Order: sequence, then structure tokens, then C-alpha cells
Amino acid sequence: MNTLEAKVNACIDQHKEEIIAWGRDVWTHAEMGFKEVRTAKKIGDIFREKGLRVETGLAVTGVKGYMEPKKEGRTIAVIAEMDGLPIDNHPDANPETKASHCCGHNAQVAAMIGALLALSDEEIKKELDGNVVFMAVPAEEFVDVEFKNGLIEKGIIGFGGGKTELIRIGAFDDIDIAIGHHTMMRDGVALANYSTNGFVNKIVTFKGKAAHAAAEPEKGIDALNAAMLALHGVDLQREGQRDEDAIRIHSFLPRAGEAMNVIPDTAVIESSVRAKNIPAYLEASKKYDMAMKGGAMALGCGVEIKTVPGYLPVYPVKKAWGIREAVEEAAGTTYPLTILEEGFHETGSTDFGDLSCVKPVLQFRTGGFSGALHNPNIRVEDEQLAYVEAARIFALTVCKLLKNKGENAEKIVEEYEPVMTKEEFISFMESNNHVEVVMPEEI
Repeated sequence: MNTLEAKVNACIDQHKEEIIAWGRDVWTHAEMGFKEVRTAKKIGDIFREKGLRVETGLAVTGVKGYMEPKKEGRTIAVIAEMDGLPIDNHPDANPETKASHCCGHNAQVAAMIGALLALSDEEIKKELDGNVVFMAVPAEEFVDVEFKNGLIEKGIIGFGGGKTELIRIGAFDDIDIAIGHHTMMRDGVALANYSTNGFVNKIVTFKGKAAHAAAEPEKGIDALNAAMLALHGVDLQREGQRDEDAIRIHSFLPRAGEAMNVIPDTAVIESSVRAKNIPAYLEASKKYDMAMKGGAMALGCGVEIKTVPGYLPVYPVKKAWGIREAVEEAAGTTYPLTILEEGFHETGSTDFGDLSCVKPVLQFRTGGFSGALHNPNIRVEDEQLAYVEAARIFALTVCKLLKNKGENAEKIVEEYEPVMTKEEFISFMESNNHVEVVMPEEI
């Protein structure tokens, strides 16, 4: 290992306790997407303390810190997601926000801060042939949809995903390569240069007529029955889905009636329609709408189908220059190493997929957690792995991209083929934002 990487490792080790303290603090102060006020302020404060030029209020709560002075060469973004999940029965849930970091995003924040502590060291910074930007981004988890739709209706945001919105407002225009991290529920570290599903969200409202369920059921039109029949239609569509498209449709009913002896006049289904590629999830979305209209028609209900753009699939880079070596060095002989590249697919989704359509994205994973993601049983078991080693990989990756006149960064940029231009991306996402209403006259 050369002198630059040795300096980075020493600096990460020197700041170990500070990195862990960040992980612990954010873990117990989870905030929901576009509401990460405390987390954003804390990050902005340390950015300024370390001499970064800071932009705040990006996509409501996003924070961007530029390492100064600006140099010639490529610009690398080190990205951390700030938001938590609405899982308030976790023992470490934030009592004020009712959110918890069952997503592990607190590890991303700790890792980004650790990378900042190393890369802002003057001896290290002077050897980087390019620029580093640290970005704390909001709202990766596509939850709290009603709140997000309210922000959209008020014109505060255009899209419900944090990186999606940051693309829209131009916050990534000056970035050449983005680096992202996520917790994984396995031991060790992993290169995560692979594809994921994309999705659209659905909010479907069935409108019927209320009536006394026992005395005058003939006067009612049951919206809940229509919703249940529609979901059954979605289940039956699975027979016609191709395995290679990795279609996933999952739903819940946020509103399904008021009392058992009242025929419900309103029922609401919220669903995510996911697939491995854009044509597949657009086709699945069309068939989903058919099932919703069929369920409504069969029961004589009206139906409003609101489609909300979600995230696009991740399109991995052809070769993960720099980050693969960083992951291997961080693993060393201490941690199991997993290399996940072409041929591996994950059916979950992330707004890194959106970013990967317009910019090259490098991703890695670290363990250190037990339980399951998005579950109240998740716990931090190995803070060194969850926080410190993640910071090390961030910092080492930047060094390997920007040393030697940034040759690895240049390779990635030269080999990258965008799926869409920024303008095409925005247009496509907007095309997935629409409402269809079918309402019988008697409703």
C-alpha cells in the first residue's frame, strides 16, 4: 500500500471514536424524509468546521459541502442518505419523530463524516488530483407518501425521492462520479456493482356508497370489496409474468372503512410496482391499472388511480475502477469479501438508480448489523465494520480515483454511457406522474 493510502488508513483509525459517535448519535435521532432538520444541521456544522464551502436547503434538507480550494480534474461526490423509516416500535426509535434507522442510513452518515475527517487532512488533500464534494441527501426511503405529495402540490419539490429531486434542481450537474454505501445483512464488506429493480408507486381510491351493513346492505356499494377484488386480480396476473423481469407488486390499505357495521364508501390501496427494467415495470403498471378498474367495475364503484414516479433501475458501471481495490484493502484478512458485479441482481430499489442513469455510480456494502433491514429487530453489532470500515472504503475510493492525475476517474467517465440525459430523465419521470378517474354517475 502506498503512502497516500497509508495516510488515509492512519487518519481513519485516529478518528475511530468520533466516527462511531456519529453513528450512535444519528441512530437514536432518526428523522423522516424531507424532515431531516437536526441531522442536516449537525452535518452542515461539521462541514463548515472543516473549511468546506456549504450549500444547504437542497431538496428541502439536503447539504452539500465542497472541499476547497477547487482544483483541476474530476469531481467525486461522497454521498450519505439521512432519512429513517416510520418504524416506531424499535427500542431506539426517536420519540419525537416516531422514526428509526431500521434502514441503516445512520451508518452512511457516520461513514461520510469519517471520510471527510480523513480527506480534509492537509497532507492527504494535497495529493488528490481532483475535487471532492460531500453530499447529505434526504428521502431515499419512498414512504410517507401523503406528506411528499403535499410538498409536490405546494411546489416545494417535484419528485418524492431525494436524489431524484437533487437531479431535477441541478445539484448533481457539477458531479462527475458518485460513491454510495449501504448496510447489508451479511458479514464483511462487498463491492455492489450490480443492477436493481425500478418501480412506480400507486395510490388507488375506490369510491362507493355507505349504508348500514346489516339493515340495508342493498343500498350500499362496498369500496373495500372492490379493493379486495382488484388485489385478487393483481395476484392472478402473476401467471403471465416472466421470471427474468423480477416483477414485485406489494400493497397495503391505509384506509379500509370506519366500522364493521357500515359498508365503507371509501377504500385506498397504496402499491409499489417493481421490475428489473423500465419496459417491464411500465407494462406491469398498465396491467395493475386494469385490475384496479376491473375490481371497481365489478362492484359498481368509482376509482381514482394516481401513479407517482418512483425510482429507476440501477445501471452499474462497466468496471468499478478504484472502488474494488478499496473494498479489497478494507477487507484485508479481517473481514469476508464479496464481489457482486455483472449477473447479480437485487429486487429492491434505490434512488441511486435514478442517479446511475445520468452519472456513473460506484457502490459498496458493509455489514455490522444483525436482524433484518426495514424491521424493528435490526441492531448494530459491530460498530467498527458498520461505521469505521465504511468510512475507510469511502476515503480509499476517493484516493484511488483521484491519485496519479485522476486516471481511474478518467477511465470511469470515459467508459460511462448515460441511459438518459438529465432533460430526458426529468421528462420520463414526469410522464409517470398522472391520474386516471373512472366514476359511475350514481357515485
